[in-house]
Formats: sequence, C-alpha cells, structure tokens
Amino acid sequence: MDHLLAVRARTHRASAIRELLLLTERPDMRSLAGGLPGGDRLPVDLLRDAAAGALTRRGPTGPVALQYAPTEGVAVLREHLAAVTGHPPEEVLVTTGSQQALDLLARVLCDPGDVVVVEEPGYLGALQAFRFAGAALRGVPGDADGLDTDRLAEVLACGLRPKAVVVTPDFANPTGATLAAGRRTALVMLAERYGFLVVEDDPYGRLRFAGTSHPPIGAPGRPVVRLGTASKVLAPGLRVGWLTGPPAIVAALARAKQAADLHTSALDQLVVLGALTDPRVPAHLAGTVAAYRARARRLVDALRCRFGDGIELVEPEGGMFVWARFPGIDTAAALPGALDAGVAYVPGPAFAVEPVAHGERARLSFATLAPTALDEACDRLAGAFRGLPSRAWRDG
Repeated sequence: MDHLLAVRARTHRASAIRELLLLTERPDMRSLAGGLPGGDRLPVDLLRDAAAGALTRRGPTGPVALQYAPTEGVAVLREHLAAVTGHPPEEVLVTTGSQQALDLLARVLCDPGDVVVVEEPGYLGALQAFRFAGAALRGVPGDADGLDTDRLAEVLACGLRPKAVVVTPDFANPTGATLAAGRRTALVMLAERYGFLVVEDDPYGRLRFAGTSHPPIGAPGRPVVRLGTASKVLAPGLRVGWLTGPPAIVAALARAKQAADLHTSALDQLVVLGALTDPRVPAHLAGTVAAYRARARRLVDALRCRFGDGIELVEPEGGMFVWARFPGIDTAAALPGALDAGVAYVPGPAFAVEPVAHGERARLSFATLAPTALDEACDRLAGAFRGLPSRAWRDG
C-alpha cells in the first residue's frame, strides 16, 4: 500500500531516539539515550493532588476538566502563563507538548523548499518537524557559546533568506551549550533586519545547576516565538506545552492546531496549572536540580575514569546531556554492540543537519539513571568499545 502514501510520508525517516526507546524498555538495559526525567524526580503526590483539584474545584464533577476546551487553551492556564511570561493572553497558545509547537510552526511557516536555519548539530525533533513540512534545512555551526551569530550574519549577508532560525538557548540539545547574552541580542537584531522568525525552544532553562543565566530571547513585540513545556520539570506524560509570540503568528498556529487535535487535554492542562501553582513546586525543582547536578558529575567522572584522554567532553551546567567525542570510534556502527552489552546512547549523526557529521560523537543523558546505574552504564560502554580500533578507552 506504499503507493497511497504522500512523498513526505514515504521518505521521512523515523526518529533514532524513538526507535532506541523501544529497545531501552528491556529491564536489564542501562539507557543513556532518552532525555527522560529520572523516575524519582516525577512528583507523583503533587500531581495526584493537582488531578484531584482539577476534578473537584471547578464544579461538582469537574466539568471544565472533562469537557472540550478552546483550541488556544483553558483560560485559567493561559492567564497564568501570560502572567509568568509577560505576554497578554492572546499571545499564548497551549500545545500538546512543545513538540507539537514545532510541528505547527513548520506547517504554518514553511512551503516546500523554504529555508530554515538550525544550529549544527541540532535537536532531532526540530529537524524532523521542519523536514516533514518540506523545509530546506541550513545548518549554522555553534560552539561553547551557542549558535555562532557572526557566521549566521555572514550567510545572511550573502543572500540566505530563512523563514526561521531555531535555537535552544539554554543547554542546547545535544551539545548542552548556552547561547551567550551578546549572541541573543545579535540574533534578535538579525531577525528584525532580515525578516525571519526566531524559534526559541526552552525545555531545559529551569534545570540550571552551574554557570550564568541569561534573560529569554522572546519578549512582547519581538519577532520571536518562545516554547515552554511541563515535560522536564513536572512529567512528560502530561503532554502539555505552550508558546508565546507575535499575535498574527499565534493566531495562525491556533488555526493549524484546530485541524490537528482541536485542543490539548483540558484535564492535563488543569493538572499542570494546579502543579505549577502548588507551593511545593519550588522545593521540587530545587531537588531536581540538585539531583541532576550530582548525576552529571557522576557521569562525567565515570566517563573520564574509564576512557581517560580518549574522550572529549565539556562538563554540563544544566539540562540533561553530555555531548562526548570518542576519537576513532564510529558511534553509529558501535551502537549494536553497545545495545548487546546492555547500554544505550544516541549516536552523533542523529543530530546532523548535513548528511554526514558528528560520527565520533554521542549524546549521553545523565538525568534518568541513579548514580550507581550511571557507573554500570559506563562500565558497559567501555566494555562495548574495548577492542574497537580506537584509543577512546582504557582499563580502569
């Protein structure tokens, strides 16, 4: 029946991470692959109370929580998000996870062949969404200070005219880099000069445990759509995200969402509102940040212990990932052996904008596993790489 499929459906590649997650359900697997919150960091009691409140406080049987809702989102959640972000409610749209926001943006902004700039390497979910919409992706390299806005200015001066530039300014996925303050200002100035939209994807900003925080790129009146989510600070299973941006863009996104799913679950929205406004949330977030700080340190130490000078990495300042280079190792080719050894990671090429790049790289998540399990994962990884033609390991 393949002949019935549209070209984009026949040619679109599956997510390497989603495919890996099927394999990591094995009970003996030590997964460094997915950007999953640690199970111990899911606030079950808080969310249980928020769900009970959603079903009782807005009527005898919780009719608001159980009914159809406005496409733009339940009013009380939009008002809360407006107060937090400084945008008026009409510039707020609730989405079914921030991944839906990326999908809606791709469909609303891009005709086939339109150019979208992403950081090289870039977040796989953004690459998928814009590719599926037919956009022509153009990678601009980044470094320890995030997307290189000087390089972006050069290609714009040479005639490149993108519809959008997509960035994750805090703890970019997969590199973990934070976009420097000067580059944030430069990016907005370039957007205003050349007429493109900045897509600011911010799932990790509240997970900083070191370094310096910078103000968001998005603000009222700027050509920026800013994405947020409850997935990393509360629970990904709720599938509640949101965006803010220019009114005309938000209105177009709302029309596209009507065609996609009518609205995000009203019950989930009210659970998220109840959780975000719960006085226990600051302590929950502080505990999560402290746990991730310890796990990041444990993973970095374990990698350096087992691989020594044969690994290159930068210690993360927040987020969920370590972006590591194993000189001489083809991480994609080595993955089947690692899976057989009971450890999973995401090979660097999964994040490549260009056809072949980052072949010696791997994205390793420290958020999901307990410290002792991180040690086990690194033992298995070193065992899987041992014997491969590389200097990227050592006994110990």
